[in-house]
Amino acid sequence: MTTLKIKRLSNNRFVPEYKTEGAAGMDLCAAISEPVTLRPLERALIPTGLTIELEHGYEAQIRPRSGLSIKHGITLINCVGTIDEDYRGEVCIPVVNLSNETYTIQPDERVAQMIIAKVEQADIEVVAELTATGRGAGGFGSTGK
Repeated sequence: MTTLKIKRLSNNRFVPEYKTEGAAGMDLCAAISEPVTLRPLERALIPTGLTIELEHGYEAQIRPRSGLSIKHGITLINCVGTIDEDYRGEVCIPVVNLSNETYTIQPDERVAQMIIAKVEQADIEVVAELTATGRGAGGFGSTGK
C-alpha cells in the first residue's frame, strides 16, 4: 500500500475518500463557491481545492464518474488525466458536457474520481526493425467486430 499526502486549500471542505471497501477510486469534489453551468459541448476547469504528494513510482489517474457520464453526459475532456508524482499544483478537473442539455455543477458536488496507480518508466531502445506479429500494422477495426 502507498501513502497519498493531501493538502487542503482554503476553498475545500472535503478530503477524497473511498465510498466502499472495494472501491478503486476516491471521489473528488468541486471546490467552487458558486454553481458552474455547462451548456452542451461547453468545457470548464473545476478546482478541487487539493494539492497532493505521491510516493515515487506512482501516479494519480483522474477519471470521470460513471453516473455523471451516463445520466448527464458530463465527462473529462482528456478522458483520463494523469497527475505525475512531481506535480504540486492544485488538482483541477477538465470537464465537458457531451449531452444536449445544460448541466449545472453544484459546490461540493462529486465531479470525478482519482485512482492511485504504480508506474514504471521504460528504457528506450531505438532499433532498425520490430518483431513481426500476425496483426502487423492493422489498426482500428482490423480485428473485426
